[in-house]
Amino acid sequence: MELWESLGSPGYFGTKRDKKYAEYDSQYGKGNWRISWEWNDKYLSFGQACQIYETAYFVDSQNRFELWFGLMNEASEVYDIEEKDVESGLDYLVQKGPATHIQDIAIRNVALKRGFKFKGKELVQIRGSRSKKTFYGEELHPGVVPFHEPELIRTPHVVGWWKKDSVEDFYQSNKTLQIRKVA
Repeated sequence: MELWESLGSPGYFGTKRDKKYAEYDSQYGKGNWRISWEWNDKYLSFGQACQIYETAYFVDSQNRFELWFGLMNEASEVYDIEEKDVESGLDYLVQKGPATHIQDIAIRNVALKRGFKFKGKELVQIRGSRSKKTFYGEELHPGVVPFHEPELIRTPHVVGWWKKDSVEDFYQSNKTLQIRKVA
């Protein structure tokens, strides 16, 4: 059984993700560290954390059906940072760009689960103020979408560009750097 020691929140990576990973490789040794998400006294993998993230988007699609209906009618597809993000399809592990993108994949997965189809003509960026502004991009980016179980967001919250109790708040606040314990 592997034992891991939690060192706390590593903070927001953004486009510095690969640089941070290289620093951890140098500091702790390749394979001797990992990023996990604390959830109900357990530590989750990236894929498991993405499933919880996706659930928040699913709940949002129920709570703000009209918004989602509008997105489906106007968008041909969604992306986060770069248009090539659409190549990830429904797979969170397909990350080709300089930063991790999850919200576009979550939206695609929710659309599939709900039987929604993209019917529009425009590729819509799902990002906030640092992007080509669109109504849907601002309303559906993870810093705005409410997290469905805010009581399970670890405190103290990591402070950043996102709103407290949002999907991004969960992702950043519950994210944990762990190193392998030596027995």
